[in-house]
Amino acid sequence: MALARNRRRERTVDYWPGFVDALSTLLISIMFVLTVFVVGQFILSREITGRDEVLSRLNSQINELTQLLALEKGSNQDLQDSVANLQASLASAEGDRSRLQALLNAGSGGQDVAQKKIGSMTQELDEQKQVSERALSQVELLNQQIAALRSQIAAVEAALQASEEKDRVSQTKIADLGSRLNVALAARVQELNRYRSDFFGRLREILSDRENIRIVGDRFVFQSEVLFPSGGADLNPEGQTEMGKLAAALLDLSKEIPPEINWVLRVDGHTDNVPLAGTGRYRDNWELSSARAISVVKFLIAQGVPADRLVAAGFGEFQPIAPGDTPDARSTNRRIELKLTEK
Repeated sequence: MALARNRRRERTVDYWPGFVDALSTLLISIMFVLTVFVVGQFILSREITGRDEVLSRLNSQINELTQLLALEKGSNQDLQDSVANLQASLASAEGDRSRLQALLNAGSGGQDVAQKKIGSMTQELDEQKQVSERALSQVELLNQQIAALRSQIAAVEAALQASEEKDRVSQTKIADLGSRLNVALAARVQELNRYRSDFFGRLREILSDRENIRIVGDRFVFQSEVLFPSGGADLNPEGQTEMGKLAAALLDLSKEIPPEINWVLRVDGHTDNVPLAGTGRYRDNWELSSARAISVVKFLIAQGVPADRLVAAGFGEFQPIAPGDTPDARSTNRRIELKLTEK
């Protein structure tokens, strides 16, 4: 009868684990790509925000320089008007002096008065000339300042254009880097998935004769009764035998995985929902599940598995895979899960 049952098992092909494995791998890949995309978008937004702040400061400087240029132009116009008025006064003074000189030459009376007036007008004329020269020098200085302001505005505009060009080049580089990173990460995930499939395939061949050891998705599940005594965290002889097979398969696989793939084997401890009395070695299910996971990890290290490739985690009773409080459900939830993943 056992032979007939084995024949029926051989003829039945269970596609469900492969489908779950492929679906979980696809979900992990999509989550990873989305994470990379979010990080790329965050870096790109930070870069664009910095560029926008630089552009805002440059635009503010341009506005200030433009206002200064307008003020200088207004002052220049006022000085030019003053120069024009002075030149008109100078022309009028020269006309008066000419008339007085004509009267003097004609021999009219009041020569002394006329001479004094001529001297006074000449002095005023000299003063007007000095004022006119100072105004012209100020106009020249303002012209030089306007030329300097124009040079500064041209330099600011050139810097603004260079900044915009640099920002465009940076965005192009970021986009290219993101696409290359996505391709590289996708290739890395595919390669790790291939080695994970090989690892689970070897474990399936080694442990296929045990009914209380099974594959759930991307994890290898051992029932606690196979490895530990009730309420304890020390591997029993049968558990040491099973973990020895696991260590041998893991050591063989580690020789094939390239060193650039940063892989780890995660050992998760789980218990049922029956609380501990608190008077024994372990106060609660948290401590018991963690101690069992650590016990498996230490045994694998003793078998030669590198410690930096192992991770131990305890979940207590808070991650059940079988609902309910029946004895079968509790037995199913008391387990050790193994998952080959990436750091």
